[in-house]
Amino acid sequence: MTSTVDVLAYIPSPPQGVWYVGPVALRAYALFIIVGIVVAIVWGDRRWVARGGEKGTVLDIAIWAVPFGLIGGRLYHVMTDWPTYFGEGGDPVDALKVWQGGLGIWGAVALGGVGAWIGCRRRGIPLPALGDAVAPAILLAQAIGRLGNYFNQELYGRETEVPWGLEIFDRRNDVGQVSPQLIDGVSTGEVAFVVHPTFLYEALWNVLIVILLVWVDRRFRIGHGRLFALYVAGYCAGRFWIELMRSDHASLIAGVRVNSFTSALVFVAAVVYFFAATKGREDPADLRPADGEPVADEPTPVGEKKVEGRDEDGKASAPESVSDDKAASTASAGGDAGTKTIDSKKDDANE
Repeated sequence: MTSTVDVLAYIPSPPQGVWYVGPVALRAYALFIIVGIVVAIVWGDRRWVARGGEKGTVLDIAIWAVPFGLIGGRLYHVMTDWPTYFGEGGDPVDALKVWQGGLGIWGAVALGGVGAWIGCRRRGIPLPALGDAVAPAILLAQAIGRLGNYFNQELYGRETEVPWGLEIFDRRNDVGQVSPQLIDGVSTGEVAFVVHPTFLYEALWNVLIVILLVWVDRRFRIGHGRLFALYVAGYCAGRFWIELMRSDHASLIAGVRVNSFTSALVFVAAVVYFFAATKGREDPADLRPADGEPVADEPTPVGEKKVEGRDEDGKASAPESVSDDKAASTASAGGDAGTKTIDSKKDDANE
């Protein structure tokens, strides 16, 4: 039987996750994702500049990476929970309702990485180096985003009696439906059950890995994508055991949640990359945007010729334009000098 002390220690869920200002819905889930993205861009850019990059680069890359990441995250979620949207009783239109929750982090990172690659190509900077700079910031953004799950009463674990258990309330929506799964509903005050707050476990784990990444980066100054690989491996290690605690509906393979398999496979791939990648860190000069296309030579005005010079090392310098009169004068001077040289040689021979 649960003691009074345990009940008082339980974590209550928010009464609602959506507020309306007229016809506009303000959703906690979307709010925390936006806050996480802003934090990732600001902190990631500061880390990029500290490594030798140009200020504002992360924002430029985010313009490509964020939309790709959101699409990738939603695609992964829908693909791994296909029956919910396309199975019996499902509504395919719901697959487009991102505001109701459901973004798979692996899809977000994978397709977001494609967007980042496009942005890096356009800027002329190395993608692995950028990944190292933003890795801790991305993981902190993930931790912030998990608070949206708290307001939605989702991604929780099995029922429990631990003192830090999470109270899940029944919610009622505008049409009178009552269920703890109603994202748009308002709490009735009735506790449906008490569960493990697995979203909180994941958020705390993410913060711990963020601290680890910052320490490793300062202590060992790693680069070439290895810090990003460490972020992926660290996140997957935590996500693997947290997935085993969840009780919400999910696709299974041999009785095991798909996300657990994904965590294990991605973890192995990240560890392999970490040990196989180039050691050390990139030269700060390599993090600057590549020079643009060479400027075409300006047309030479009529009546001028290109004259190629030599620099102080004897190498050919850029040709300079001179007028016909100057060219003729130079040629005349060269001819006089040549005549004098020949006469001098004759005098030497006569001596």
